[in-house]
Amino acid sequence: MNEQTLETIKEQIETNSILLYMKGSPQNPRCGFSQRTVDCMMHCGQKFAYVDILENPEIRSTLPSYAEWPTFPQLFVNKEFIGGCDLVEQLFYSGELYEL
Repeated sequence: MNEQTLETIKEQIETNSILLYMKGSPQNPRCGFSQRTVDCMMHCGQKFAYVDILENPEIRSTLPSYAEWPTFPQLFVNKEFIGGCDLVEQLFYSGELYEL
């Protein structure tokens, strides 16, 4: 694992209260899972930061080991890993995502 990339990931998570690692951008998601996750996030009405992993291959290869989650997107809220698309959707439909 690249130490510099790991430090970048830690800094991003530390400095953004809501951070989504995704394929593409919220305005132009580049996979269906990222689109579904962005839709849930937008419905909650909170601003969130994002990192396009397609533009950051080092982060794309390092983050799964750091988060212990193999797929993207990955959502972090208040420095805590929340999960991927399916978990975000479950939290959204149960109303718990608003609380986070």
